[in-house]
Amino acid sequence: MANPFPHAQSASPISGPPSALEYASDRIFRAIALSAASVIIILTAYILWEVAGKAMPAIGDYGLGFITGTEWDVNKGTFGVLPEIWGTLYSSLLALLLGGVFGIAIAIFLTQDFINHRLATIFRTLIEMLAAIPSVVFGLWGIYVLIPLLKPGAEWLHDEFGWIPLFGSDLSGPGMAPAALVLAIMILPTVAAISVDALRRIPYKVKEAAYGMGTTRWEAILKVMLPTASSGLLAALVLGFGRALGETMALAMLIGNANQISLSLFSPANTLASLLASNFPEAGQVEVHALMYAAMVLLAITFLVNVLGLGIQQYTLRKFEGKK
Repeated sequence: MANPFPHAQSASPISGPPSALEYASDRIFRAIALSAASVIIILTAYILWEVAGKAMPAIGDYGLGFITGTEWDVNKGTFGVLPEIWGTLYSSLLALLLGGVFGIAIAIFLTQDFINHRLATIFRTLIEMLAAIPSVVFGLWGIYVLIPLLKPGAEWLHDEFGWIPLFGSDLSGPGMAPAALVLAIMILPTVAAISVDALRRIPYKVKEAAYGMGTTRWEAILKVMLPTASSGLLAALVLGFGRALGETMALAMLIGNANQISLSLFSPANTLASLLASNFPEAGQVEVHALMYAAMVLLAITFLVNVLGLGIQQYTLRKFEGKK
């Protein structure tokens, strides 16, 4: 019987069974990937073990009073990090509020046909270049440019609205407001870049379907595109928040390093990271144990933030994207 498909080609190598070399290369790649993942886990566990080991004397001496205490006095042997916890969370939340809003707004501007593709690429490159600026440069810029720029407005707000806790003190130099603004600029590239990728992953047909239902551009963006990309946007915010929690040098230069708790945007404060950076060079044995305890507190806060962010992200995946 004649072949009914005389022009049919023979099976390509890709449709055949894997060769012995392909089996071997696949196993080697799996082994390398597993080894790399194991090294990361072991390294993380080793860091936690070392930090926790050096913090154990302080944990045994001060207990939970270390977390609720408000005084850090080496001479008295009194250590408490509640003001630093407050400063860490307050500055990071303010930075996330500013950097998150502007980062997502920039992502919308770059992906929703407000400008052409070439200009969007140029703008995105410029924004991502902010991540290459060292934090000490941000700190110097904040001291010599931002603080003098904020002072007149801060004085007016304090004079006119000083009865509001947010403006209850004057900006005499370093303080929460310049630190939070610089921190917002520092997390902006992270939030914007991940938000852009999240919005670009949405098929263009989704937007076309929204327009076909009679929505305006902003209705399509706010009611269709943002909810659909919500898991990616939340991931951007969580990463930005984690970046803000761990920032050290710029905050050490701008926040004032004052051991106090205040709602005022213009009062000096302190953070756990800047406390570690400022005190470690001259710390004695007792203070080193206390600083390691503070480092454990910072690690715990970062871990809880990431767990909370992962939970919120999974919720949005189930709610808006139908994933289990």
